[in-house]
Amino acid sequence: MTDSTSPLTAYPVWDKTVRIFHWLNVLCVLGLIAIGTVILNAKALGVPSDGKILLKTVHVYIGYVFAANLTWRIIWGFIGSRYARWSAILPFGTEYRRQLSAMITGVKSAKPVGFLGHNPIARLMVALLFLLLTIQAISGLVLAGTDVYMPPFGNTIKEWVATDSTTIELVKPYSKEGVDEQAYKAMRDFRKPFISTHYYVFYILLVAVFLHLVGVVVTEVKERNGLVSAMFTGNKVFSDKPFDS
Repeated sequence: MTDSTSPLTAYPVWDKTVRIFHWLNVLCVLGLIAIGTVILNAKALGVPSDGKILLKTVHVYIGYVFAANLTWRIIWGFIGSRYARWSAILPFGTEYRRQLSAMITGVKSAKPVGFLGHNPIARLMVALLFLLLTIQAISGLVLAGTDVYMPPFGNTIKEWVATDSTTIELVKPYSKEGVDEQAYKAMRDFRKPFISTHYYVFYILLVAVFLHLVGVVVTEVKERNGLVSAMFTGNKVFSDKPFDS
């Protein structure tokens, strides 16, 4: 914990790209969760077919922003600043083992060690969140094509289920016009593992986000190093030099 009587030193940690990604990702995930929840309960809420198509279309457009933002962050993990890189995020490697050892030693000696980047426990959670977000992005893009025939796979799916090349443009969501029933059934069978994955990872992601928020609040209260404000300013504050500075 930071000693409130000691002078504090501000250390830069999160670059602008990381901060923009974080808050844009928060907005996208909140939007996707909200609309996804309505879609899942559309029947109980009395949403008609046209309403479901509209909801799914909006869901997909937000998903495009989410996927593009996530893709850029994955790339930035290879070329970005020190604490943005995967070597400082993923819970692997010699440096991670050193940090974990220092953290455990600090807890045992009642002298907690400060970390400028993610601490070893947070690295586990962040790795899990990135994995879940990536699974949702990939499965969501597939579902966009198999459900409402939107890019990047929508045209390919249309060609698959159309009776022939002359009826491709007739294929529309929730319509059987121009659709070959056997091909459509085969497409829906292909779709099943993707929708099951998207569905169950949705709930796992909700739990992971909740645990992430709890961890952030607890760490902020205990350490008072500006964990939350760092995602706005880019800086954390410490009375003692952080282990990974």
